[in-house]
Amino acid sequence: MKNKEKKASIVKKMLIAVAGGFLVGFSCLLLREFLNGNGMKEAWNVIHALLFQDITTTQGFEGLGIFYIISQLFMRGLQMAIVPLVLTSLTLALCSLADPERLGKIAGKTFLTYLCFYITAATLAGAGAFFVKSMGWFDVNLPNEMVTEAVTMEGYNPLVTVVNAVPSNIFAAFSTNNTILSVVVVAIVLGLCMTAMGSKSAPLKNVIQNLNDVVQMFLNFLINKIAPTAIFCMITRTLAVYGVEYIGPTLVWIVTTIAVSLLLVVTIYPVGIFFATGLNPLPFLKKSFKIGLFAAATNSSAATLPLNTRTCTDELGCTEEISSFVLPTGMTINMNGTTAMHMIAITFIATAAGINVTPATLATAAFLSICTAVGTPAIPVAGTTMVYVVMSGLGMSSELCMIGYSLVLAMNYLPGMAVITLNVIGDAATNVIVNFKEGALNKEIYYK
Repeated sequence: MKNKEKKASIVKKMLIAVAGGFLVGFSCLLLREFLNGNGMKEAWNVIHALLFQDITTTQGFEGLGIFYIISQLFMRGLQMAIVPLVLTSLTLALCSLADPERLGKIAGKTFLTYLCFYITAATLAGAGAFFVKSMGWFDVNLPNEMVTEAVTMEGYNPLVTVVNAVPSNIFAAFSTNNTILSVVVVAIVLGLCMTAMGSKSAPLKNVIQNLNDVVQMFLNFLINKIAPTAIFCMITRTLAVYGVEYIGPTLVWIVTTIAVSLLLVVTIYPVGIFFATGLNPLPFLKKSFKIGLFAAATNSSAATLPLNTRTCTDELGCTEEISSFVLPTGMTINMNGTTAMHMIAITFIATAAGINVTPATLATAAFLSICTAVGTPAIPVAGTTMVYVVMSGLGMSSELCMIGYSLVLAMNYLPGMAVITLNVIGDAATNVIVNFKEGALNKEIYYK
């Protein structure tokens, strides 16, 4: 009960921060236009220097940049946690998945089904995001002084990514967020080797688990205590300095994420069940509706697990034995809704920052997203926080990218309701498929 109240408090603070940021930001925007239009530009320059000045520029020594400093401290705090977060969470996820006592046909089929849904969701969401981008709905009319910061990703052979994924120096890979793909590879190798070593790796696993707990505690503090203030500062500064150019594209991102997530729910899972089992998917859609609704309302896959388990065993004909493995595993590693959101968010952020997104870019983003989503920890807005991991892997680190990311982080709640629905119904769909493949599904209950 306390956790639910705490989550509600966090959401309330986020919404207040977003509303306050837009209100104060618009007020600053109107004030800027009024002062500049009435020959009082110096007055605005003083306000800008006091609150919004980028103190890292050559002119920055003349200002305090209070809002800029708060925003940067928050963003740098997230950046500081990225490498240890990916390394520990993904390593532990693989250790749990590859536990020799749990490996077998059920585990293999479970993981393969989840992977197929991951790839399908990433592909379709990427295609949808690319379509929206091609229509120009993510474009931002950047102010003249910001156009020079817009960059494009240089063309390169995508196979270079495969070579660079294996670091020649582990510590060099850990020293920068721009080599996050190498960190993913190290985590995979470490997790699999620890599994092969069995009980010998227990001391190391305990150390990694403790480090993961420390990182999660830090991120919990950052998100729960600092994020509302930082989001208020970022949105206010964005509107005051750069204007309203980002409002329309941000709303398009929200609508696109919700629409794509809900569309994937009613397409990939019914189609997957039909082709994998030959069953009529309509009973599944009808009975799983309440699962998605409950997940959207609570915004928690963990809170939805009991209802998901009961629905699968009592109404969809799944066995308790298989469900007790498939559903908790899915709660841990099945974040295909998060991956779908990542594809749309990356396209929005890059396009709004003047970066040309290509299919090769989206393919790399999909790989990074799937790898990081598998190890996404159970922390507030974890999926949105991991957007920054994908951004780092793609080299999206300009200030314009940070503005787009701050908007995605701030406006996450409504899209997150659709994303988590895609996640939890995917757990149920996988459970039905694995039960059927194991010959354990009760068809009479399923069709009842």
